[in-house]
Amino acid sequence: MPRSVWAGLLGFVAAWVAEAHASADSLSELTAPFATALSDGSYLGALGLVFVAGLATSLTPCVYPMIAITVSVFGARQAQSRARAAMLSSAFVLGIAALFTPLGVVSALTGSAFGSALTNPWVLGALSTVFAVMAFSMFGLFDVALPTALQNKLAEAGGFGLRGAFVLGFANGLIAAPCTGPVLAVLLTWVATTGNVAFGALALFVYAIGIGVLFWFVGTFAIALPKSGHWVEWTKSAFGVAMLALAFYYLRGLVPYPRPAVRDEAWLAAALGLLAGGVIVGAIHLSFAGRAWGPRIRKAIGVAACVSGLLGIVGWAEALPAGAHIRWIESFDVAKAQAVSEKKPMLVDFGADWCGACQELERDVLSDPRVVSEAQRFVTVRVDLSSEQATDEKWALLKAYEQPGLPLVVLHHSDGSEASRITGMVESDAFLKLMDAVR
Repeated sequence: MPRSVWAGLLGFVAAWVAEAHASADSLSELTAPFATALSDGSYLGALGLVFVAGLATSLTPCVYPMIAITVSVFGARQAQSRARAAMLSSAFVLGIAALFTPLGVVSALTGSAFGSALTNPWVLGALSTVFAVMAFSMFGLFDVALPTALQNKLAEAGGFGLRGAFVLGFANGLIAAPCTGPVLAVLLTWVATTGNVAFGALALFVYAIGIGVLFWFVGTFAIALPKSGHWVEWTKSAFGVAMLALAFYYLRGLVPYPRPAVRDEAWLAAALGLLAGGVIVGAIHLSFAGRAWGPRIRKAIGVAACVSGLLGIVGWAEALPAGAHIRWIESFDVAKAQAVSEKKPMLVDFGADWCGACQELERDVLSDPRVVSEAQRFVTVRVDLSSEQATDEKWALLKAYEQPGLPLVVLHHSDGSEASRITGMVESDAFLKLMDAVR
């Protein structure tokens, strides 16, 4: 993939962000499927991104160069008919899925525990370290691989026929661990925050399909893929940049870095400039593997610029839109006493910086001018369960509401009884109707 293609992709990203800035809801529309998957089953957007992650993983050096060879090993190239080749290829892909899908189930089952753990600085530090190590592996500073003897045994597993293709697919997922592992760790971390077992299994199944789709097409239709080259290493570098940005993102509560309070044009322009400049300097196309220090230094500078740019773009995306915002009381007891004395209804918002759906609600619903206006007749309190703000009392309060996780917004009538609650993404109009029904 030549540099002009990377420049074109950057241009596409810049154009898309510019369009999103013209309409503040565009970015939310892209990321909303992740937050809404629990509430209304709108899986397609989120699963589409997961599929793309799997497809991109198949372009890394651990997977792509082995596609043609692997297809020949499980016999699709020698199949007597296209239908037989399709069956063998499908069995191989399902073998990959059999490895990854249970991981999604386990990760989702630990969702609430994972959310609680994300308030622990040691856990955040460990996650950040893992992602940083995986990023450096993607940059080629060192390799993480299974022992050669074990790789050879896995490659010989299964035998022939559909069973052999299935077992080989399962083994292939293990052999490709050096490249699938970093992406898989990010995906499993996100799945854990959803706490949805069915969606976790489906997400990892789709990820496996994304990895296996090229195997399926090559095996079924005998397609000749382009030869692997520098662009395969560039794909790894792109993953490495994303991993390193994620490592810093998890440390945002422990090692704060600049983030805008509201979306700002100058901030976004600077972030996009850093990202583009980092790519041009050498974050993607240069390597740390060479002996010359010049390219290494340029790549290090480029990676730093790209990571800073990505964090800046994420910070802009997470910032509140310009305008008035709800004034929150931080103490639940104080808010409750005020609501009783003034005979007002109460709005209780449980949130955290590690809860993506909570941030979506804050940006897209609770910052809607109509919601801000209607909230003036409520006593509004925010229970912050972020890493630096969570306490045992706050977790006990969430438990008292018999709610296993976030997000949670509760509306109380003026007599203290619960009117309604929100446990996922809703549209502003629907939330306004709930507010209007509160006495």
